[in-house]
Order: sequence, then C-alpha cells, then structure tokens
Amino acid sequence: MIRRYGEQVRRGQRYRLRTGVYAILEQGGALLLTCKEDDPTDIQLPGGGIDAGESTLQALHREVFEETGWRIAAPRRLGAFRRFVFMPDYDMWGEKLCHIYAARPVRPHGPPSEPGHRALWMPIADAAPRLGNAGDRAFARAFAEAGRTRGRAAA
Repeated sequence: MIRRYGEQVRRGQRYRLRTGVYAILEQGGALLLTCKEDDPTDIQLPGGGIDAGESTLQALHREVFEETGWRIAAPRRLGAFRRFVFMPDYDMWGEKLCHIYAARPVRPHGPPSEPGHRALWMPIADAAPRLGNAGDRAFARAFAEAGRTRGRAAA
C-alpha cells in the first residue's frame, strides 16, 4: 500500500492519474531544491511528471536538469506516496503518484532551463520543514534521520 499525504479525496471529484518522480539531492549537509521565481517561498524537491514513452529514471534526470541546471548520478529509489490535489498549471484535479529518489548532484551546467524556476541550496534541517507538501517533508525528514544514523554508525 502506498501512503497518502495531503488533502482528503473529494467525494464525487474525478481525478486524473499523474505519475511523477522527485529527487532528494544532498551534498555537504544541504539539499538542492527548486522554487518558482514568482514565489520563492514555495520550495520543492526537483522533479515532475513522467512523459509518455519516458522511463522513471529518464524523467528524473530530465526534470532535475530542467528545474536546477544540475546533472545527477547514482539514483536510488526511496519509495513513493500519493496525494490528491488541484493542479493549476494543468487546470485539473490530479491523483499524483510521486516516486522519490535520492541521487548525487554532480555539477551544474547553467541555470534551470525551465522558465520561472530557480535552484537553491538549503541545509537539510532547514529544508525538510519548508518543503511545499507533506509527502516531500516526510521523505526529506526520513532521509535526514537515516543520514544521522549512518553518521553515528560510521563514527
């Protein structure tokens, strides 16, 4: 069973399935995130919808590059969650199936290619509570906690 976060399903509302992939990109205790230039408080994990004919990993690489300008390596799946939301960019109600991966940011290749996006780095402890949806926050917190546990085990 895939955990659901966010709003309750609205009775009688039709939802269109939108499968997406999102990345937790950590380097030196900070996360590489994205926000829209017109709303810098709406902080998100980089990612988005998987296009027709595209694999999950192809979409992950494309979306991270479009929203941050960075290339990534060594993706590993952490899990998935669902949320039911109105998607204003598409003028539709969506059942978002969100696949979450951790990957290593390799290097930037310039600014984000997707108009209106801005990449930003934020300490993981600050980032996790500021992410724009509860599913992203839960995965970022679990990732941070697993890192603290790995750090104690290595010490």
